[in-house]
Amino acid sequence: MIEEKTRDLLEKKYEEADYQDCFTVEVNYNTANKKLQVFVDSDSGMTFRKCQRLSRYLESFIDEENWLGEKYTLEVSSPGVDRPLLLPRQYKKNIGRRLEVDVKEENKKHKGELIKADDQGITLAFQKTRKQGKKKIKEDVELEVPYDQIEKAIVKISFKK
Repeated sequence: MIEEKTRDLLEKKYEEADYQDCFTVEVNYNTANKKLQVFVDSDSGMTFRKCQRLSRYLESFIDEENWLGEKYTLEVSSPGVDRPLLLPRQYKKNIGRRLEVDVKEENKKHKGELIKADDQGITLAFQKTRKQGKKKIKEDVELEVPYDQIEKAIVKISFKK
């Protein structure tokens, strides 16, 4: 109930010019400790200022309607690189970056560059080594993975040049 109301409020806010490229990734409410976590993202990147404004916007409704009572915790943030990608829009935003993808049916992790993301799935590019006699041959591989086959996908940050 709280999650749905929060999503609806944010959708209204996203109609404003400054927030049209924003989208809700995840909303979690823990009734035990009255903690509402909201993860939002933006096609152009989330800023601290945007998160702060969205937090204040939500807070005003929560307080006015007394949804969570007197004491509660509200966290509004971008998902961060340690959180899995959940929406096609997030994948599209990360084209060109390295991902680690757990594929359900293969029960295997693939690491590679995200080269394509559309409404059906993603395409990863990576090198695969195979043996041919005593030689090891590296092959360029492109793997297409439908979204419903992705168990978990995380952006891998590299500090190598």
